[in-house]
Amino acid sequence: MGRVAIVSDSAADLSPVDAAARGIAVVALEVTFGADRYRAGVDLDVDAFWRRMIAPDAPFPTTAAPGPGSFAEAFEAAFAAGADSVVCVDIAEELSATIQSARIARDMLPGRDIRIVDSGSASMGTGILAELAADLSAAGHTAEEIVAVLEDRRGDVDLYVTVDTLEYLRRGGRISAATAAIGSALSIKPIITLRDHKVEVFERVRTRSKARARTVELLAARPVERLAILHTTNADVEAFRQEVVARIPGGVDPDCVSVEIVGPSVGPHLGPGAVGGVVLYAR
Repeated sequence: MGRVAIVSDSAADLSPVDAAARGIAVVALEVTFGADRYRAGVDLDVDAFWRRMIAPDAPFPTTAAPGPGSFAEAFEAAFAAGADSVVCVDIAEELSATIQSARIARDMLPGRDIRIVDSGSASMGTGILAELAADLSAAGHTAEEIVAVLEDRRGDVDLYVTVDTLEYLRRGGRISAATAAIGSALSIKPIITLRDHKVEVFERVRTRSKARARTVELLAARPVERLAILHTTNADVEAFRQEVVARIPGGVDPDCVSVEIVGPSVGPHLGPGAVGGVVLYAR
């Protein structure tokens, strides 16, 4: 049975260590601060990004999809290393043009078995599915089987994050100015989620502590197969992780829980201080 290589993109927020351990190749989105352009995770790591993001008078960063050539390079490297097939798991099409670049790259390599999967999500909502794909590949499953599992399981993925403000999502074009203005006027702490591949405000909560507690409830509402705690330089993240894990019905395998800092590809849309997580619900 041929080897299946797994490719994803930097909007999946996979840590470099975890991606390397699982053999997942990560294609970098672009991040721009004013006149300075970087490749997320390549020449701008997470720590450097957040230092610049929160610096006084720093220009607001923008993100852009990688070009098709970046995906083609990753695909060709996988085949050169001995893969017979590639499964590429990407951020939702409604959130980024990234998956379109992946499809163009696939078409640039006719005769190769390259399958593109829309995760329908972002950050570790994409990352968890890429990890699942890598585990299935390691277990000997074919590309066709892996894609079938991912398309079946992506409906079991949920993301909930409480943010300090909706302003970053507004600037990034992910929510309307009217929605952001309502949040600012009421001084609320929104909890955001992804529904139908789009960012939505799930609930509006009056205080940071109540928003945090409600996010814990949402993440621990059902039995969980995998859990990724997300934060954007939130000092309280370890206590948050412990609370979520303690409340999950039936518990969760510690090896299936990770804590991930959101990186340069998604961080500009959330801003500092956010905390939440992604769950893959158990069946």
